Amino acid sequence: MLEKFREHMEANFPHLLQEPFLLACSGGVDSMVLLDLCARLDLDFAVAHCNFQLRGEESNADEKLVADVVSKQGRLFLVTHFDTKEYVSKNKLSLQVGARRLRYGWFDALMEEKGISTLVTAHHADDSLETFLINLSRGTGIDGLTGIPEKTEKVSRPLLRFSRQDILKYATETGLQWREDASNADTKYLRNKIRHEIVPLLKELNPAFLENFKSTQKYLSQTADIVNKRVIYLKRRLFILKEGVTRISVPELLALDPLEGYLHAMFKAYGFNETKDLLQLLHSTSGKELCSNTHRLVRDRGHLLLAPIDPVDPGEYRIDENQSKVSQPVSMTIEEVEKIGETGPHILYVDKETLKYPLTVRKWRKGDYFYPFGMQGRKKLSKYFKDEKIDILTKEKQWLLCSAEQLVWVIGRRPDDRFKVGEKTRGIVKITLNK
Repeated sequence: MLEKFREHMEANFPHLLQEPFLLACSGGVDSMVLLDLCARLDLDFAVAHCNFQLRGEESNADEKLVADVVSKQGRLFLVTHFDTKEYVSKNKLSLQVGARRLRYGWFDALMEEKGISTLVTAHHADDSLETFLINLSRGTGIDGLTGIPEKTEKVSRPLLRFSRQDILKYATETGLQWREDASNADTKYLRNKIRHEIVPLLKELNPAFLENFKSTQKYLSQTADIVNKRVIYLKRRLFILKEGVTRISVPELLALDPLEGYLHAMFKAYGFNETKDLLQLLHSTSGKELCSNTHRLVRDRGHLLLAPIDPVDPGEYRIDENQSKVSQPVSMTIEEVEKIGETGPHILYVDKETLKYPLTVRKWRKGDYFYPFGMQGRKKLSKYFKDEKIDILTKEKQWLLCSAEQLVWVIGRRPDDRFKVGEKTRGIVKITLNK
C-alpha cells in the first residue's frame, strides 16, 4: 500500500509533496494509517487532534496515543479540548453536527495562524460509499451522489482511493497502534447503521461492489461536471443582475425541458430545494414569493426576482446640517455650490432654504407621495414605481431623502419639484450619490 500511496500522491497530490500541510488525526485506524504513510514519505506536516471530551478517559487515551506517536516522529502536535455537550446543547445541534462544526472551525483557525493552506483528512472509499447512501436516502440530487471530493480548495483526501479493508490490512501488517471509538458501533446513528448493516450486505451480494461503486462514482462526477457547465451557461443567459436584484424570465424558464430538473439545478445554490414550490411560483400571480434561509424569490409579472435576504434595517438615518459626507445606508457627498454644474441621475441640486434639518434617509412607506420634478401636481410613490416599471424587490431597496415629512429625492431616480433651484434661490446645495 505504501508504494501505491506514493504513486497516488505523486500523480494527484503533488502540492502535498512540496508544501507543509495540517493532518487531522483522531487516533482511529484510518488517521493513524494516514499519519504513518505521510511520515514514511517524509512529508512536511503538523498533526492536529481534537479531544471532544465525550468518553472520559477513553478520549484522553486517544489523545495520548496520537501525542506519543507524533512525539517520536519529532513533529509539531496541536491539540484542543472541547466542551462538546455544552456546545451542542447551547446551539441546539446534534452531537455529530456540533462536533463537526467545532472540529473544522478549529482547523480553519489553526491553518490561518500557521500559514498553512491545506488540511489533509483520512476519509477513504468506504466513507464515500456511506455518504452516497446517506444522500441517496435524502434525495439530494446528482451532486449528493458524487460522494466526498478528493480535493477542495482547502482539504485533500489522499486515502479516498483505498478501502477500509486496505487500511486495516496495512495497519495490521505494519503493527500500527490505533484506538477504537465505541460510539462508531452504535447503530442509532444513520452512518453507523449503513456501515454495519447495509454495506456488508451489498458487498456480500457482489464482492466487487466497492470497486464497481468507485467506477460509477467517477462517471457520476463527470456527469455532474457536464450538468454544471450547462447550468452555468443557462444562468449566464437567463439570470440578469441589475441593481442588486436578479431577474429571470418566467416564459424562458417554462420552456426548459425537463423543467423540474433544471429548476432544481439552477436554484438549489440559493436554498430552494423543493421543485414543487418553484413550479407553483412559476404559475402564481405577482407578489407571491418563496424564502430560503438566505434568499427571496418573488413573482413579478413575467419574471422571478431573486435577491439575498437583507438584514433588518434600522429605519431612518439622520443627516445633520453641517454633515458633508454620508456613508450609511448609501454613500453621498453634500456641499454648497455657487451654480449648477454637472448633472445626472446621481446628482441633485436643491434650494438650501427649502431644507429643514436634520434630513433623513429612509425606505418608502405606504401613502408616500411627492411632486415629481418637471411635473405639475403630486403623485403617489407607489404609482410612480408602477409607471416606471420598478419591480417589487428594487422598490423595497429604494432609499428616499426627506426633509421633515417631505420627500426631497427618490435617490438616484427623481427629485421633488418643491426643492428645485429657481430664480429666487440664494443658496444651492449639491448632493452627489457616490457609486
